[in-house]
Amino acid sequence: MIRTHVLGFPRIGANRELKFALERHWRGEIDEAALQGVAAELRARHWRLQAGAGLDHVTVGDFALYDQVADLIQLFGCEPARFGFTGEESPLRRYFAMARGVAAHEHGEACGCGASAGEGAAALEMTKWFDTNYHYLVPEFDAATAFTLHADRLLAEVDEAIALPASPKAALLGPVSFLFLGKSKEAGFDRLALLDRLLPVYEQLLVKLAARGVTWVQLDEPILGLDLAPAWQDALRRAYERLGQVDQQVLLASYFSPLAGNLALACGLPVAGLHVDAVRAAGELLDVARTLPLDRELSVGIVDGRNVWRADLDAALETVHEVRELRGGRLWLAASCSLLHVPMSLRDDPVVDADVRPWLAGAVEKLEELRVLKRALWGDEAAVADALIEARQARASRLASPRVRRLDIARRVAALPADADRRASPFPRRQAAQRERLRLPAFPTTTIGSFPQTPAIRAARAAFKRGELDAEAYRAAMRGEIEDAVRRQEALGLDVLVHGEAERNDMVEYFGEQLDGFAFTANGWVQSYGSRCVKPPVLFGDVARPAPMTVEWTRFAQGLTERPMKGMLTGPITILQWSFVRDDQPRADTALQIALAIRDEVADLEAAGIAVIQIDEPAIREGLPLRQAERAGYLAWATRAFRVAASPVGDATQIHTHMCYSEFNDILPDIAAMDADVITIETSRSDMELLRGFGGEGGGFRYPNEIGPGVYDIHSPRVPGSDEMLRLLRKAAEVIPADQLWVNPDCGLKTRGWPETEAALRHMVEAAKALRGEGLVR
Repeated sequence: MIRTHVLGFPRIGANRELKFALERHWRGEIDEAALQGVAAELRARHWRLQAGAGLDHVTVGDFALYDQVADLIQLFGCEPARFGFTGEESPLRRYFAMARGVAAHEHGEACGCGASAGEGAAALEMTKWFDTNYHYLVPEFDAATAFTLHADRLLAEVDEAIALPASPKAALLGPVSFLFLGKSKEAGFDRLALLDRLLPVYEQLLVKLAARGVTWVQLDEPILGLDLAPAWQDALRRAYERLGQVDQQVLLASYFSPLAGNLALACGLPVAGLHVDAVRAAGELLDVARTLPLDRELSVGIVDGRNVWRADLDAALETVHEVRELRGGRLWLAASCSLLHVPMSLRDDPVVDADVRPWLAGAVEKLEELRVLKRALWGDEAAVADALIEARQARASRLASPRVRRLDIARRVAALPADADRRASPFPRRQAAQRERLRLPAFPTTTIGSFPQTPAIRAARAAFKRGELDAEAYRAAMRGEIEDAVRRQEALGLDVLVHGEAERNDMVEYFGEQLDGFAFTANGWVQSYGSRCVKPPVLFGDVARPAPMTVEWTRFAQGLTERPMKGMLTGPITILQWSFVRDDQPRADTALQIALAIRDEVADLEAAGIAVIQIDEPAIREGLPLRQAERAGYLAWATRAFRVAASPVGDATQIHTHMCYSEFNDILPDIAAMDADVITIETSRSDMELLRGFGGEGGGFRYPNEIGPGVYDIHSPRVPGSDEMLRLLRKAAEVIPADQLWVNPDCGLKTRGWPETEAALRHMVEAAKALRGEGLVR
């Protein structure tokens, strides 16, 4: 018997309906009922797509208004006490308070953003979902954490699916991964101690779902793809031995990484079925098929849920036939992971290059691939013969395309000198030269790069793309926005300025549009967090830079001020990670090609007189393999790619990099090996906890170069006061030498408005001045 399903589906909508509804709600333009109405319509539409593709179950529980982990915080009644909820607030108001922070303001009751009078509360910490660009909200745990079931929302969604009609399969994060991905907020507290409190709530939920007619519940335990300590392995055994006593069929799901040392554990847990990632962990699929007891269902993630390349259906069928023979015919087919990480559809995208479009598949097309595989395995190949032929032709076209591989680029890579990734002098000598050139005060202030993308900026860009604004008029409009940003920064008293990136649609797409080897989409949106969506380029071929990309704008901005102006670039690993990257050569090779293109831009910026160049690498931690054994190899080529991009400049040119929303302490020596003169990092949501590793606390690694820890969270509309920022700076100064400390926000300010941006930056400058007044010198 062959069944098909998906672990999850994109929730933003084909036209980003969820994004726009959320933002209208936060602005007070629609109420909770209207927002929930949009959500219900999207769920129904997506379930119909799944049912129409012949899936045996539609997935319920994967839809979230902001984040699926935040949903569980409310589902299990463990909202942090620090938010001060009274119980009189609506669940949705509390939900957005946790996601976006709480601050006193004048928005009024209709706002719905969660803000209230009083001192407010910072949003939950946000970090990357394993090695993806999706961000989840981190649960907070302490010894007082209690769990109670609040399942009305989930059960209502089950009822919606049944009414379609459709057969729902509930999908939730499993109990052990939920605790693992949270954070202990009490010194010395082991969050595993909460497992015995949490499991009864999962049991209650499984019982309620069974009573509602749900025959399968998918519990995701993605930590099975990690190197787990024995205590966490034991927790998985204990959890599923207990849940296995409930009369409910559980499909345990792992993805993103091989099971490796957890293979026997996963196959031995008392669950009704096991899902494995047959794309990321193809090499162990047959071992899983042999090890998993024959009375258990095996779900094979045979279609890539992380990338947009069309499946090789012939190879997939061959693989599945092998597994089927071992399993005696009982098999589920699925995407490797949730389809949250790919666009809704690319089939009819009007912008995608005509040569490239046949090579691509979004979520809707991946549903079709599962339908074709299922019919072929049923023995009905005649019904899907045309689809199989089309897939073969697309694959052959991609393999033969002269646009994919270029001899000139291969020759440049081969001729790269061995020392192309090294600066001419060590950091202390460079630091002295840069200080002589820049003449900055103690605790210099700067921002991460982008400023608000105002309606005027977006309107001008849209008019330019539609052909309603010619190139010269568009250039004049962007220059006006750049000058406005520069004047505002000067008035605020910032020390190192940025041009604000008014001309950029996205920090990766903007560069991809000017590099060979990239294709683009009109509707290839994926969710990054909340209402934030990104449209990754499709990196299909060898990469080169035909012409300078940023020099004109940066030179113009520097001509407006006497203060140093940063040249702003995106680094090679972030361009790699935040694109849908080619899968026909090692990622290391692609990264080096991108690095050479960025290297050319760095050299041109320096030649134009730019003294400070920032090469953002927020994704370098994200790209780290989940398995420890694979990390050293990745870090070697990833840090080398950064150094190749950053190293053509002289000692007096200061290289910055920026990283955000990741844990860094386990790779600090490798971050130091990037040899950036200044690194700026996100630290405010963790209350500077992330910074402690950089200071060598406890005899650990001390970061040798200069550091700018973020002093306020730009992902929240909350504007902290200067006293709050000063408190964080004092904490930073306890672990980082005063003469190495910079002052900056957590991240870029593209998504914020000017009033809150100026208010926050004013407080930030005040905090820096106050710290200078406390006698610490540069």
